[in-house]
Amino acid sequence: MATMRTTRRSLLAGGLALSTGALISACSNSSSGTATVPSQPDQVSGDLNILVSSATGSDAGFKAVNDGFAKKYTGVKVNFTSIPNEDYNQARTARLSAGSIDVGLAFPVELPSYVPASNEGDDARLADAGGFVDLTGQPFLAKFNQSVMDKIKYKGKSYTVPTGLSYYTGMMYNKAIFSKYSASVPTTWDDFLSLCEMFKGKGVQPVGIGGKDTAGINALALCQSLYPTADDKQNLAKGLYGYTVTLNTGTQLQLLQQLSQIYGLAEPNFAGVNYATMTSDFINGKFAMMNDGTWNVTSLQQGGGSKLDFGYFPLPASSTAGDNAFLGGKVELSLAVPSNAKNQPAAMAWLQFFSDNYKLFNDKAGFAPSQTGVTSNAFYSSIADYTSTFQPAWDTIWIPDTKAGPNAQVPWNWAGLKPMGNLDVQAAADASEKDWEAGK
Repeated sequence: MATMRTTRRSLLAGGLALSTGALISACSNSSSGTATVPSQPDQVSGDLNILVSSATGSDAGFKAVNDGFAKKYTGVKVNFTSIPNEDYNQARTARLSAGSIDVGLAFPVELPSYVPASNEGDDARLADAGGFVDLTGQPFLAKFNQSVMDKIKYKGKSYTVPTGLSYYTGMMYNKAIFSKYSASVPTTWDDFLSLCEMFKGKGVQPVGIGGKDTAGINALALCQSLYPTADDKQNLAKGLYGYTVTLNTGTQLQLLQQLSQIYGLAEPNFAGVNYATMTSDFINGKFAMMNDGTWNVTSLQQGGGSKLDFGYFPLPASSTAGDNAFLGGKVELSLAVPSNAKNQPAAMAWLQFFSDNYKLFNDKAGFAPSQTGVTSNAFYSSIADYTSTFQPAWDTIWIPDTKAGPNAQVPWNWAGLKPMGNLDVQAAADASEKDWEAGK
């Protein structure tokens, strides 16, 4: 799973790896786990240290916010640092221990009762120890979509501010190709297969896949519709941890069967294609559809220009159209104030400024907006019916068992399935089940 999406930065959604012992002690021994927003700009001064993971869009968005903040809070020096994703965990650990982060990233996830405590994330442990400022009740949080805020609460409290949303359980599609063959957006699995067969008959490659970068995202998309509600996904996870559900039977096996069908509809040798090549091929009309996330919208628009008109629809894995009605997604970078921050007043003032001027950030970052009523890239208006209620994707609900084997970490064995691996559907599912049971 990690290999599949490192370029999309979603590893942050599962919590950030920390060395917890001394770090929890350093953060929880701070003076306070709560803070207030200064009422006047002249009440704030000194250095404000911000540490985030890097991406072109979000870095530009943060720069726009920081520039505006500096004009209003003239007594504050903003020290903004963005770290490459692969180095962020280590940098955050060191700087949290030193108390040199005023605003950083966090994603504490509450551990369900059915998951053994050994799988608890380090951000959750840090939150339990009072390591983050409790933002619950801060007026600026009311600016954000309530369904999003409800999803990111930790044990009923708000510790983080959502910078935006990404959706990734759908298919990007080339509208010109669809129009040329009078094709409609499919709403059921049979519709999708029929559409693909029609394209094949016309000599059009139906689907593009970016090898290890996106093959597994197709599994997440299938899961979104085969288990269409958050309760469905929770029940699946609970059943797996209770060993009353197996990965090689029923709907779990069906998911891999359907994934194998999608693999069969993709371009030859897709296992060796990377994300950039897939994106370029889609722009150039080499296939009609590709499973991708909305994080790629800006790149597609800039790369395709006027020659590319594209849309996005949920991959319809179910035979019931109503199960395929929503896109699943995740909260992007979640901002938090460590309790041992040296300049909490400036940090709280910055969070309020960010919230009050969210459009400054999102116009550059290009995320689906996490604030209600904020206008953004017109693309997001085109998928509004699919995103009207925030639906968490499977990988934001699923908590891998650290004792299980590698084939059961997603837990769908997308990487072992031909041609990504060398296993047929049943063998790939059996390998997942064997590795899952290894965690008993």
